Amino acid sequence: MEVYANIKKEGKNVILAICDEALLGKTLREGKIVFKITADFYKGRKISVDQAVSMIKNSTIINLVGNECVKKAIEIGYIHSDAVIKIEGISHVQLFK
Repeated sequence: MEVYANIKKEGKNVILAICDEALLGKTLREGKIVFKITADFYKGRKISVDQAVSMIKNSTIINLVGNECVKKAIEIGYIHSDAVIKIEGISHVQLFK
């Protein structure tokens, strides 16, 4: 499984945005939530989900969207399943260190 991973530095923060490959460019809607998975924010390198999730270790702000990348982050222990929200059945989580 491949995902897009984008890293940006903002001051002292390292921002990591990861989305499952098939979600890039989509808009998720549920109730009042409108969640746009934009190329500006998420499109970086296309890499394996394992490679992308391993980048969490060196990041301070993490934004994940997609069932595969969130599942992998939970399996490795970076994310607790209680922190995950679902939008149209798609997992989303944010982590601040």
